[in-house]
Amino acid sequence: MFRRLFIGFIGLLGLFVLTTPVQAQDRYASIIVDADTLDVLHARQIDEPRFPASLTKVMTLYLVFDEIDAGRLNLSDQITVSSIAARTPPVKMGLKAGQKISVHELIQAVAVKSYNDAAVVLAERIGGSEANFAARMTQKARDIGMMRTTFKTANGLPHPEQKTTARDMAKLANSMLKTHADRYHYFGQKYYRGQKNTNALLFKRADIDGFKTGYTRASGYNLMVSATRNNRRQIAILLGGASSATRNEHMNDLIDRGFKIMGQQPPPLVQPAGFTHNQRGFKRKKTETPVIIKLRGANSETKTIQTAGPPITLPKGGENWSVQIKGFETEALARDVTHKLRRHAKGGQPDLRSGFISGAPVYHARLAGLSAQTAQEICASRELRLALGPKRCLIIAP
Repeated sequence: MFRRLFIGFIGLLGLFVLTTPVQAQDRYASIIVDADTLDVLHARQIDEPRFPASLTKVMTLYLVFDEIDAGRLNLSDQITVSSIAARTPPVKMGLKAGQKISVHELIQAVAVKSYNDAAVVLAERIGGSEANFAARMTQKARDIGMMRTTFKTANGLPHPEQKTTARDMAKLANSMLKTHADRYHYFGQKYYRGQKNTNALLFKRADIDGFKTGYTRASGYNLMVSATRNNRRQIAILLGGASSATRNEHMNDLIDRGFKIMGQQPPPLVQPAGFTHNQRGFKRKKTETPVIIKLRGANSETKTIQTAGPPITLPKGGENWSVQIKGFETEALARDVTHKLRRHAKGGQPDLRSGFISGAPVYHARLAGLSAQTAQEICASRELRLALGPKRCLIIAP
């Protein structure tokens, strides 16, 4: 009898050992997005359902910021803590029922220390109940294109129906940066009441300026970050890390990989200086260096393309090339330039984009559906260069 039980136990143990890595793999997902162009630079299981854990709180604060913008909530407002909020499981501030606390304090408590009770206090103030607030969170998710996300709690504590994807979390980060850039600084605040931000990478990398950590047993160790380098911004999401240390190490690799892809540039092709003759004698001709960059196309292959300078041979790519002018302050300006590009090209499809430069929202004029030759001609247009001033015309590979 004992022998059969022992063999059965060993069998169960073996099954556990075999299934644990699979379960860990089922939690993992990661994505890197160029925040300026919204191009996906890296993708692993980005549309598979995952538990968001405390990344949920980014959406909670999104709705708080919406309320402030609408004038229905002020940073100085004092909110009374309910008995329900006071009973919220850790990690929490330890708020007491009947206690009053300001909106500004609660925002910092949620963004910096990820306190669960603080999130519930805000949810009840805005939605009347956490359940009502969660329904509004889900509706906001749909409004900004998060079609695979459902929220059931304001703090990310475990709920079987609260699911998201890495791609949806990147959309949330993107929308937060675009809509509430003036309040993004809360996610990069390093201390609250003398306690360190839960995001250890804020203290280790100068290029990271936000966002949020998360953990439950079901989710694993999650992390949403945004980082800037050389006036370029990326968004990176990692879900299902095995530990906080390995999560942070892997995120470091993802960030470095993202900036490498965004900044890849082969050695410049310098034409030899020459001379031309005119009536005033010999004049030195200015040496012009082609501006060539590498971008990752729709098929994930890296392509070398030219944005300025003496012509070089461009790779062939059918009719799916695009041109883009970055960095307009308003959508109307970007749309106007897009239409001008279309008139210049005598065709193409307007493809307005939005992004961020150093956290500030910007809009990009883009015209798609072009041949490589047409794209090159547009960016080489003297008339266009004069009209744009210092703005660069980028050629985007298919």
